[in-house]
Amino acid sequence: MSRQQIVALLDRYLKGETTKKENELVERWLEEHGNPNQEWDSLDQSGKDQWLSSVFSDITNTIRQPEVKVVPLPQRKHWWWQSVAAAAAVLLIASTLYLEWPLLQSLLNPIQLTALQAPVNQKKAITLADGSRVWINAGSELKYPETFNGQTREVYLSGEAYFDIHHDTAKPFIIHTGKLLTKVLGTAFNIKEDKSRHTIQVTVTRGKVSVANGGELLGVLNPNQQISFNTLKEEALQATVNAAQVIAWQQSDLHFEDVSFGEAIAQLRRHFDVKISFSNAKLKDCRFTGTSIHGEELEKVLKVMCAFNDATYRVEPDGSIVIDGPGCNN
Repeated sequence: MSRQQIVALLDRYLKGETTKKENELVERWLEEHGNPNQEWDSLDQSGKDQWLSSVFSDITNTIRQPEVKVVPLPQRKHWWWQSVAAAAAVLLIASTLYLEWPLLQSLLNPIQLTALQAPVNQKKAITLADGSRVWINAGSELKYPETFNGQTREVYLSGEAYFDIHHDTAKPFIIHTGKLLTKVLGTAFNIKEDKSRHTIQVTVTRGKVSVANGGELLGVLNPNQQISFNTLKEEALQATVNAAQVIAWQQSDLHFEDVSFGEAIAQLRRHFDVKISFSNAKLKDCRFTGTSIHGEELEKVLKVMCAFNDATYRVEPDGSIVIDGPGCNN
């Protein structure tokens, strides 16, 4: 937004032509940046209009300058601030409006997002407007704009998805997953949000990815590196992993690498959309390693798992499955 547009916004505010949202935003900035003594609310409407008129005049006088100048406001007997404080207020308001215009635009003209949901037993794939490809895992959701018109390309993920991002140095691609921000220029990576475990994992298969918690940089990842972020403790752990195994779900393969029996069964529940339970909770702690190739039937997978963990399974009349066995203590 140009400074001329900033002036136009203030002008419309003074004339009472702004919307309710615009009024709230301007007054919030006044309270936060232009009034350190918190006396804005004590002014009557005439006093507020008089002060704003002076701000408008000062900004207009500097509109052709390359930088916003500090122009002291004239002394007025009924104002409670000194000229230095008034000048600082003018600078803060003008510069804040100028710098925070992207936020203002997003609040006044919110981008319309399209939501793509993958059912619990189905994966989805989409090509975004910039040519980027996204594979969304079962039970996950991606929100995205129809076009990327701003200075960034931003989407919102809940669940798990694999991204292959079209390279564009002028427009960083940002994925919002809860409070976590994953920022790239052009690369391929996987993001998995597990709300039950309060974790978000970012795994890179190609290129370089930066991961941040709000304004805090958690790390920069290269291929076969992963950050696991605990959303409750706000702690991040970076490790080297086999990225191919992490994204095996994309090819519909079931891959298990030193996971607990409970974790493996959780994957089967999502993959086959079937209810599976343990009659003995100790079975969940047993470890399991193995791979089920794409297209394998559920009962064949269960036979291998149960044989590996000295367990048995039965299919109930309602189609649900119960696993039984002595369990493990490891």
